[in-house]
Amino acid sequence: MKKSVAVMIVFALVALSVLSFSKVASAEEIKMVGVITKIDIAGKDAKTATATLKDNKTEKLVEITINDDLTLDKFKDHRIVVGDEIRCKYEVIDGKNVSKLFRKTAGC
Repeated sequence: MKKSVAVMIVFALVALSVLSFSKVASAEEIKMVGVITKIDIAGKDAKTATATLKDNKTEKLVEITINDDLTLDKFKDHRIVVGDEIRCKYEVIDGKNVSKLFRKTAGC
């Protein structure tokens, strides 16, 4: 009897610890490779830009919101331009595709 109670307590503690360390449900990260068809930078000192990519697999146009400074600088310096092939990871947040990774496929 004592042994079964002890096993149940240990099992409950293990289950509780696993649940407490697991991630909270998050948005799914989507990967794609595509060619830039359009870039919109919101003003001169803007902190966001929108790039439209044509997905190489599905041929669909996907609008991506970019807000990291490194990629924004590459847009402003014309190191990333319309026609470049891009490897991208993004999450859908509040209905917008927000970039997590935005790089040229050939290196940058």
